[in-house]
Amino acid sequence: MCHCRGVEYKFFTLILAKLSYSTMNEAFLHFLWKNGLFQTPLTECRTGEPIEVVNPGQHNHDQGPDFFNARLRIGDTTWAGNVEIHLRASDWLRHNHQSDERYNNIILHVVGVNDVQINNQAGEPIPTAELKCPAPLLERYLFLMQTDKWLPCQSYISKIDSFVMTQWFESLAIERIERKIEPISVIMQQTHNDWQESFYHAVAQSFGFRTNAQPFLMLARSLPLNVIAKHKNSLLQVEALLFGQSGLLPVEPVDEYVGLLQREYGHLRLKYSLTPIQTQVWKFARMRPGNLPTVRIAQFAMLVYRSSALMSKLMDCADLEAVYKLFAVGVSDYWLTHYVFGKESARRNKHLGAEAINLLTINAFVPFMFYYGKTVSNADITDRAIQWLEQVPAESNHIIAQWKKFGVEPHCALESQALLQLADAYCERRRCLSCRVGRQVMTIR
Repeated sequence: MCHCRGVEYKFFTLILAKLSYSTMNEAFLHFLWKNGLFQTPLTECRTGEPIEVVNPGQHNHDQGPDFFNARLRIGDTTWAGNVEIHLRASDWLRHNHQSDERYNNIILHVVGVNDVQINNQAGEPIPTAELKCPAPLLERYLFLMQTDKWLPCQSYISKIDSFVMTQWFESLAIERIERKIEPISVIMQQTHNDWQESFYHAVAQSFGFRTNAQPFLMLARSLPLNVIAKHKNSLLQVEALLFGQSGLLPVEPVDEYVGLLQREYGHLRLKYSLTPIQTQVWKFARMRPGNLPTVRIAQFAMLVYRSSALMSKLMDCADLEAVYKLFAVGVSDYWLTHYVFGKESARRNKHLGAEAINLLTINAFVPFMFYYGKTVSNADITDRAIQWLEQVPAESNHIIAQWKKFGVEPHCALESQALLQLADAYCERRRCLSCRVGRQVMTIR
């Protein structure tokens, strides 16, 4: 063990001894080492020689030693090589590093507690140093990890430099887009890399918004785009195909329009050997009338009818105004006076509004463009996707409302998407040490 121990260090080792690995993890020691936030001088545990950290090395997030290419001065000797970090020295054995040749060139084993001497495969002692953490820093870390507050750093967020927040927002927004393009890559595999078909699926899924996203995707999968394309000159046939395949088309002809759809669908279903999806997958409860799946399918039918090569047209949109013009579709005459089949209501315009198009842009158009731009190595397209997020107004939901309580107000969708990502991927998971805000909070005096 190291020879010199102050009161603060005793507090640190006591905490290490009592805390579980889920509360105190190696990420905290990585953070201390990488940022030089430990008490100095470090000493080599076996010989007592002073250790000077010239360069902590490059943080390795993959398999192998934790830090590559570090430079240290131990006593009078300068060393260059890799550094491994553990809560306890005995973790070296628990992780079976003694059997892994990648750990033979470790120049320093950094530990919270040196509970056993570790040797390399040649039987030579590996230089070891216990990392001494200042008590205030440890206390703040433990507070962030253990607080039951929705936002762990809510007491400090007002002190964060706005420049740090702004720079962090763009990275977080891109992280969120990257997460959203994962399902798109799955769709691409399912469509055998057919861009137009994949875009049709992605847009259909987003037309269901949160509640009916999966049924809309099932609908698109059940009705290939090339089948619809053969009937794009007839809105009635496009509606018949979509409503018929949705399973929502009534069995009985409750009015003239339904009778027309039934006749068209009956013929087309046999012609293309179509099987409709199950009616019960659709959700109608506790929804505003304009969001009912029947209305959304009617709008989707009009979009498909009006727009051929829809993906190409989206890619040609220079700005968000062009996107609004492309997707501001209405419904056929029947749906101006209906929300569901057979039940007439007051006549209302049911155009796809700006708010709905904004959500489609955030959840479908931007991720798809970003994915396409990355796939074809076209930075102009990925940049335009980010620019659209900057043009869309910030979202309004319960998570954004929480951020506003702490004085964090998003000014556009890029920032609201960033805050959603921050809450979901960092705050709720207590990944404060991976967060630029959290790292700054750790060092606020």
